Amino acid sequence: MHERLAIPFRLAAAAAALAFCASAGAAQIQVTIENLVPATGISFAPLHVGFGSGSFDSFNIGQAAGPEIVSVAELGGGSEWQAAFAAAEPNATRGTIGGALLPGASSSATFMVDATSNPFFTFAAMVLPSNDHFIGNDSPMQYRLFNAAGQLAITSIVQYAGDIWDAGSETFDPAAAAFVVGSVATDRSAENGVVGVDFAKLQTAFNGQETAGGYVLNSALTTGSEVYRISFQAVPEPESLALMLPGLLAIGWVGRQRRKQSAGSALSPV
Repeated sequence: MHERLAIPFRLAAAAAALAFCASAGAAQIQVTIENLVPATGISFAPLHVGFGSGSFDSFNIGQAAGPEIVSVAELGGGSEWQAAFAAAEPNATRGTIGGALLPGASSSATFMVDATSNPFFTFAAMVLPSNDHFIGNDSPMQYRLFNAAGQLAITSIVQYAGDIWDAGSETFDPAAAAFVVGSVATDRSAENGVVGVDFAKLQTAFNGQETAGGYVLNSALTTGSEVYRISFQAVPEPESLALMLPGLLAIGWVGRQRRKQSAGSALSPV
């Protein structure tokens, strides 16, 4: 290659390498949540999410619910869940997505994640209306979002009605349940049970209740009903694009110069 043409090519390679180094291990991920139930079905409180090493375990089936998951399942706010996650994994990326997610609604948020050291995804959200029902992953290593190369290995997670948990922490009582119009939150009483899978109560007693979402609940769930979807999409970082652009332009310039040289050689007399 002619030395004059080689210079831009070297600059292109250097820019591409710099962009790679800047983004190695770091991933910007857009997370989108969707309520998949019919118009008069259940709703959900904000989704609490965390990208971590797989150390934080907020609950276990068959065991009493601790304050971490109770803060999600009974109150929706999840302050104890967030604090416990931060204490267990200080380097994790955490956050919340959306407000009350009504039937058919969706919401999105973007997170900067270290895909190498925090490859696992953890989540939890209260089901509305309920006393202490929620969705979430029992095992902190259930969803490995990134593979060893730091690439997305999972593009979506679907939750079914059969995945809805009962924290077993609050006595079942629609008159004291969250998201029910006229309910009295101060009437809550401890159930002293254990975490288990149970969505039937959401229909047997809550159907016909007027919700804070402005509709009367008429849920028709079966075990296989899709109720919630979490989707993941990698978003290019602006810094990486800025670093790569000069290199791409330089490669294009080199290509044009080569074509000109080829054209000139073809027109030269023999």
